[in-house]
Amino acid sequence: MIVIGKEYVAGILDKGMKPAAVCDSGETVVFETRDCYDDSVVSEEQPLGDKENPIENPATGPLFVKGALAGDVLKVEILDIQVRDWAVMRSSPVYGVFHEDFSERTARIFKLDGEDGEFSFDGKLNLKLDPMIGVIGTAPAGEGITTDTPGGHGGNMDCRRIGKDAVLYLPVEVEGALLSMGDLHGLMGDGEVLICGLETGGKVTVKVTVLKADEIRENRIPTPFLKCGREVMTIQSAKTLDEAGDMAAKAMKEFVKKACRKGDFEAGMLMSLLSNMAVCQVVDPLKTVRVEFPLEVLEQYGYKLP
Repeated sequence: MIVIGKEYVAGILDKGMKPAAVCDSGETVVFETRDCYDDSVVSEEQPLGDKENPIENPATGPLFVKGALAGDVLKVEILDIQVRDWAVMRSSPVYGVFHEDFSERTARIFKLDGEDGEFSFDGKLNLKLDPMIGVIGTAPAGEGITTDTPGGHGGNMDCRRIGKDAVLYLPVEVEGALLSMGDLHGLMGDGEVLICGLETGGKVTVKVTVLKADEIRENRIPTPFLKCGREVMTIQSAKTLDEAGDMAAKAMKEFVKKACRKGDFEAGMLMSLLSNMAVCQVVDPLKTVRVEFPLEVLEQYGYKLP
């Protein structure tokens, strides 16, 4: 099995990056990740960290997937997420919904119990871990995009539903796709309102499969696209939540329209009756919204996800 170590990290997703590893379509790969602070905040007494120039939101990779060409779709099955035994959270006087409440950065270190899958918040409250991937994306065809920014390539979507057993579909814009990931959270609520989740490092095991453009032409998926349990989701990012919400809803409506072979009115009615819109995060350079739709309905009309 291919393992990409956490020495192969960068703060950007870029087509010019040298691949950290090469794999075949259908192969399983392990990504070892650092936390969003580049593993630098190891003490509550040093909330700015112990590194002079830490990489912001480092992502491990990139992975070159053989056979992936521009116009294809990369199917990423998340088989497992293992987080390390500690995590950190930090406030900010600059970013986040509550930034005005803080005059300086403050850090809190948490011990994680891998066996019980939980951690103690304050000695009284125990919370269950629900690991997720904050940053996961492919290289864009144009200029590189920093790992703090989400977009059509994926990136820093901070969608809490991107966890174990989820399947993420990402666009292939350059040869090999150049998949990278990082910014694991042991737990995070929708919105990520403080500025961070339960930030941690760990190992992510994924299976990557190339879906060729000509094979899915009639079954096109609006990437980024997520299957989680019995729901499918469009994920879109924009400068405002209104824009991101509109984009995610319109992308899902067009998908439902084709998958269920419906016109605009019937597809719109199904969306209004059955879809749910949720905020992924409000703290990044672009805001991210997802729209969820029941897979069962699509299957009743004969649709099958590739």
